[in-house]
Amino acid sequence: MSFLDTKHKKKSATITTVIGVLILILIFTFGLTYFDPPKEFGIAVNFGTTDFGSGNVQPKEALKPAEQEPQTEEEVVEEKVIEDQIIEDDVVEEEVEASTTPNEAAEDVITQNNEEAIAIKKQEEAKKKEADRLKEVERLKKEEDRLNKEAKRKAEKKAEIERKKIEAEQKRIEKEKQEKAAKRKKLDALMGGFSDGDGKASGGEGNDNKPGDKGKKNGDPNASGYYATGGGGTGGNYRLGNRKAISKPKPIYDCNEEGKVYVGISVDKTGKVFAAQAGVKGTTNSAPCLLTKAKEAALKTKFNSDSNAPSKQVGIIIYNFSLSE
Repeated sequence: MSFLDTKHKKKSATITTVIGVLILILIFTFGLTYFDPPKEFGIAVNFGTTDFGSGNVQPKEALKPAEQEPQTEEEVVEEKVIEDQIIEDDVVEEEVEASTTPNEAAEDVITQNNEEAIAIKKQEEAKKKEADRLKEVERLKKEEDRLNKEAKRKAEKKAEIERKKIEAEQKRIEKEKQEKAAKRKKLDALMGGFSDGDGKASGGEGNDNKPGDKGKKNGDPNASGYYATGGGGTGGNYRLGNRKAISKPKPIYDCNEEGKVYVGISVDKTGKVFAAQAGVKGTTNSAPCLLTKAKEAALKTKFNSDSNAPSKQVGIIIYNFSLSE
């Protein structure tokens, strides 16, 4: 068979069959013992047909009716008295039954009162439950309000802490700026004004022993003089790519004006300035006397020749005019 297809299954089936046979043999051999008839428990009661009796002979059947003897006058009178008593008892019972009718009505009233009392009690219990529910709702609402206030207080406290941190950081930055400004001021006083301003350049130029860039803020970086000794124009700042000016005539200064004049120039391959326009972008004073003198000086300027330069190379010459001090 398919379900006994292995050695282990066959062995298990054999063992199961043997155990089942042994159990059946034990059941039929020993079995369960019982009493036939079964034992009865309790108190044995004597056989009889009446609630009274006398004698020592136990009858096996019901007794014959006893023969009645003629009644005497006393017995007749006694029976009549008993009958009258029975009649009186019946009348009393009827009266009692009649008298119990109001009691039943009273019992009905009491029952109704009890039902009303129960209904009132239920209503009171319902009202009490509703009151308890409302109290619980109120308690939960107060608890929610308390939690909301606590959360709001924590949020405000956190915001206050953040604000204080920001203020502290701003104060720190401002303090650092003030300290840097104070250090720069001290350094400026120590170095004779070298660190004045917000310049980024390094180094220095001058003929003194102190570090710094000697000269005037509106002076010419290419000028060799440090002090103005009279009215006049300094040598210009010549800008023409990688070409250099080999002839730098100074402009004639004959007016009471000062400032920088930017002159746009056009130069050929030989280095000659064949066109000039004074007062271009960068000029700080457009007085006609300054523009005229600057243009004249620019046209007289000579640059080195360059065969690789274009036929028209554009550049700038800057002249700085200053009054005597």
